[in-house]
Amino acid sequence: MDPFTQGLLGAVAAKAVLGRRLGHAGWMIGAAAGMLPDVDYFIRSETDPLLNIEYHRQFTHSLVAIPFGGALAALPWLTLRKYRAEWRSVLAAGIVGYATHGVLDACTTYGTHLLWPFSPARESWNLMTTIGPLFTLFLLLGLVFAALRHTRAPAVAALALCLAYVGTAAWQREKAEAALERIAQGRGHPIDRAEVFPTIGNPLVWRTLYQTGGTLHADRVRVPFAGDAQWKQGARMAQFGEADLSPAERADPRVRRDFRRFRYFSAGWVTRAPRDSSVVADARYSLDTVAFEPIWGVRFKPEQPVPTEWVARDRERRIPLGELWQEITGRAEGYRPLPPARIEVARHTAP
Repeated sequence: MDPFTQGLLGAVAAKAVLGRRLGHAGWMIGAAAGMLPDVDYFIRSETDPLLNIEYHRQFTHSLVAIPFGGALAALPWLTLRKYRAEWRSVLAAGIVGYATHGVLDACTTYGTHLLWPFSPARESWNLMTTIGPLFTLFLLLGLVFAALRHTRAPAVAALALCLAYVGTAAWQREKAEAALERIAQGRGHPIDRAEVFPTIGNPLVWRTLYQTGGTLHADRVRVPFAGDAQWKQGARMAQFGEADLSPAERADPRVRRDFRRFRYFSAGWVTRAPRDSSVVADARYSLDTVAFEPIWGVRFKPEQPVPTEWVARDRERRIPLGELWQEITGRAEGYRPLPPARIEVARHTAP
């Protein structure tokens, strides 16, 4: 999630727990702790472009890091004499604020290593994107009113609204998954694996992605709160595996290592960029709502001092708010009803 929202959530959670204790310092400690885990963003190397994606949202975001990170966030306030007598409250604010970070990141499509070092799994619940305007607004209003009125009630209310938003997104995600199955059935495709991803700032429009054989299908699904879902056909892509590397790339062990790291980062959703076949891309994200235009990927350069180039186009990303609003309100062109559900009829033979 974006750092501003992370800081807000840490501040609101600390305010909800501490109430009037520590005054404004309580939510400030929570805000600092809520943003602190992203310090791993600065783990970088000029000779290893994939070092950042390997360690960002890893050990600093895990559940085991919470007490240590919370104490580190609280340390600047503990050096001040006037807060030493309230050291328990100061530590509580830091720990509560830090604890919110990894859980919120796990709600996104990017995911995080909540169970590091016990599990390599990347928790990604696909409930919201890294930018959630309504979610952020709830937190901002809750913090402002709680700080001005010196009471925890607005903070508690803001957390309740955020939980309601996440719960609604989980309910909508299940409906989007059911729509994906209907789409695949309508095409006669067995599903090898599938995921659905929310779009910016809403739980109504989803990007679906499934694999059948060696092909990936990405479509657009609108799931209203009431009424039938609709879908819009998207891109079809070839799944890319290690065997698809060129002979020169396979001959370089560093390239094979980096491909496996990128495949892990992309949760296995790997394909070639359609306009530049030299780029191996993450199929989960696209700059275009219909065609596939990867946001990031890698380009391999075997036998070079740095064998892998990180290719990022996230700065080119522009959110077409008008088009998205048309989709949210059900007025976008190209959407159609889902294929009819197949009804399996059991056949009985006479004894």
